[in-house]
Amino acid sequence: MEEITNVTEFIFTGLFQDPEVQRVCFVVFLLVYLATVVGNGLIVLIVSISKSLKTPMYFFLSFLSLVEISYSSTIVPKFITDLLATIKSISLEGCLAQLFFFHFLGVTEILLLVVMAYDRYVAICKPLHYMTIMSRQLCHVLVAGSWMGGFLHSMIQILITIQLPFCGPNVIDHYFCDLQPLFKLACTDTFVVGVIVFANSGLFSVCSFLILVSSYMVILVNLRNHSAEGRRKALSTCASHITVVMLFFGPAIFLYMRPSSTFTEDKLVAVFYTVITPMLNPIIYKLRNAEVKNAIWRLWGKKVNLGIQ
Repeated sequence: MEEITNVTEFIFTGLFQDPEVQRVCFVVFLLVYLATVVGNGLIVLIVSISKSLKTPMYFFLSFLSLVEISYSSTIVPKFITDLLATIKSISLEGCLAQLFFFHFLGVTEILLLVVMAYDRYVAICKPLHYMTIMSRQLCHVLVAGSWMGGFLHSMIQILITIQLPFCGPNVIDHYFCDLQPLFKLACTDTFVVGVIVFANSGLFSVCSFLILVSSYMVILVNLRNHSAEGRRKALSTCASHITVVMLFFGPAIFLYMRPSSTFTEDKLVAVFYTVITPMLNPIIYKLRNAEVKNAIWRLWGKKVNLGIQ
């Protein structure tokens, strides 16, 4: 007899059970989320209005910041409000929507990081042809391709999930909807879908990471032909990209390259890449990039002058 889904909502166990700890986490994570939105929003604003940042690198950076805001907003608002709730529930439809946008935006970010690595490769290894290769049209195509890739990846995950029967229990041992915790609740064998997820998420993350590492190795080799000042500027820019790549891919590979039977520590790792990393990205790029800092100071100077007048 075919099993059918009779679960209409799920209950999250959350991150911690102690009410005092949850209240402290509410304040901390609320501040982190606000910093994420303000920091990434500032980069989007600066790139859109600053004439000195009209290059492909900053074009991609502004979209990365936009994705970071959306990615964090998929999980964090629900998470921090649940910290003050007695029962942390979410409807089946809401769970599927959260799952879709989480993977959609996560893979879009991965592809944008790959695009940004390609942009740095062209800028450093083929500087004379940079503006010809990285035309405005190609930049828009690469960004659109990143969004489309994320959409297709997430559709595969959703099509897998909606076919699973959930007939109880309905308690998710996590603070948001993700594939492995949901598979635990399915009333059927999930070995095959687990393998598909492994290929769709785990291997995709590893392959993307290897492509990124290879591209930056090629860039570092080519830097030997540049002047000392050229090497310093290129290394400063690449260091920001590499730091963001490591912060994002480390937890992703850790989670999706392991069997779904062991994920006790996954919640703490998930906090890092859903809450902390989106906040760190604008800090990393702002502190290590003189052009972004100068653009911010110019914007601040204009506001101060307008206020005085």
